[in-house]
Amino acid sequence: MLDKNGIAKRIAKEVKDGYYVNLGIGIPTLVANFVRNDIEVEFQSENGVLGMGPFPFEGEEDADIINAGKQTITTLPGASFFDSTMSFSMIRGKHVDLTILGAMEVAENGDIANWKIPGRMVKGMGGAMDLVASAENIIVAMMHTNKRGQSKLLKQCTLPLTGVGCVKKVVTNLAVMEVTKDGFKLLERAPGVSVQDIDDATEARLIIEGDIPEMSL
Repeated sequence: MLDKNGIAKRIAKEVKDGYYVNLGIGIPTLVANFVRNDIEVEFQSENGVLGMGPFPFEGEEDADIINAGKQTITTLPGASFFDSTMSFSMIRGKHVDLTILGAMEVAENGDIANWKIPGRMVKGMGGAMDLVASAENIIVAMMHTNKRGQSKLLKQCTLPLTGVGCVKKVVTNLAVMEVTKDGFKLLERAPGVSVQDIDDATEARLIIEGDIPEMSL
């Protein structure tokens, strides 16, 4: 079973040379720590940063350099800063190759709910709606179940939707799954996790074909 860093490390393998990548709040922000050193990637944050690097070491933080989640970050040589108009023009103009988001629920058809739990105060949806409406390649990073042990991979989302039919792949602490027209197709299982463990933790339709390999991290 993976922890949050393990999920981010696995997703980092999906990042290709030359990609422009948007990192959502939560687990996705950790992906920048695990990208291979031999490729060039531009990480974008919707608050107006292009060229994010790994998180800073303790004592080296600059409170003026933050991501969309208000976490202190580092920037790489050549990084740029710009206003929200420019940032969302980049997103809406489909200039981002890969979007990595967190989620509270994902449905088997690729619907995503990641912004609101009814009854809890939230400031708003933020840039999530723009990201899911514009991105053509969305990977979700999330825990497979909630704190009560209930599946977060559902036949239908129960929370207010952020986007419809937009998620392509999901990486959890248990598995890597691809969204298909027939449900979640199991591609890989986390170290120490069995196919049965994944099936038991998944409410949605789970397609299991042949031997499922263990993740290579």
